[in-house]
Amino acid sequence: MSDFVFEPAEFVPFRDRTILEKARSVHGKDLEKYSNEKMKIKVMKNPHPVVIGHMFTKIKMSDDLDKKVVLILGNPEPETYIPVAELINYHRVNCRNVYIFAMDEWADQDGNIAPISYKASFARSMLNYFVYQIDEKLRMPLDHVFYPTNKNIKDYSKMITEIGEGGADVCYSSPGWAGHVAFVDPSPEFLTDNIDEYLQQEARIVTLHPLTICQNSLHGVFGQSGDIANVPPKAATIGPADVVRSRERIELHALTTMGTFVSWQRMISRLILLGPVTPYVPSSIFQILETQVYVSEEIAAPFECWETVGY
Repeated sequence: MSDFVFEPAEFVPFRDRTILEKARSVHGKDLEKYSNEKMKIKVMKNPHPVVIGHMFTKIKMSDDLDKKVVLILGNPEPETYIPVAELINYHRVNCRNVYIFAMDEWADQDGNIAPISYKASFARSMLNYFVYQIDEKLRMPLDHVFYPTNKNIKDYSKMITEIGEGGADVCYSSPGWAGHVAFVDPSPEFLTDNIDEYLQQEARIVTLHPLTICQNSLHGVFGQSGDIANVPPKAATIGPADVVRSRERIELHALTTMGTFVSWQRMISRLILLGPVTPYVPSSIFQILETQVYVSEEIAAPFECWETVGY
């Protein structure tokens, strides 16, 4: 028991010290013990190729079976999409039946959504590193490619539902520092005490949580330099309802900082997997949805007070 006890800072979304202490104590394969009837957890060396293979398989099946496939995709993910595009080209897979939806996009202080001309645009990244990487003869029609805009954000969830005939076939996701799925942050636009009501919320503009701003200031598109003033304050995002309506969910916990041990994802991964289901940890909803969660060994590694190690 520590002889110095304190409350987490006010801006911290989830502040139950008992659950936080429990989360800090679980690591490695023990995380798999928190699988349940819905959520399955797999800790493995490098789960990233599994996601690449899953996505390619879904796309190839759409060609082989001549059947529509609707995917919700996170961005920016060039390390995922370039290999998928190369597999498509190598195996000459026709993407005529593929429909893709970017799960989110940046917005300014007034809720105006960033255009694809913005260098840090998620849609720009998805187009450049996935769609345009596919041979033009094999590429999905551009009217099968969707991303949030000022014009469509109010109908974005409806578009996914209608084109997906009830919902997307797969939602691929990875949690943010504050536990978000897409940009469903623990922010006023989404917070509610009723979990059933929470799960029914659709696409909208959201005010980003300070942790999301800090997280993205470390991303390559913002210079990896903590330039928090350069990260947009709001975003357009799918809602929890779009995750719920997806027929399959793949969640990946595998982010470290440029291949080092450092990761802002290590603690939030624990809260998602073994904490309570709460809007204050948005991705915790996967505990009550049929979801495959892949956790890398690096993220599952133990962490504690290391007195001689700095940043």
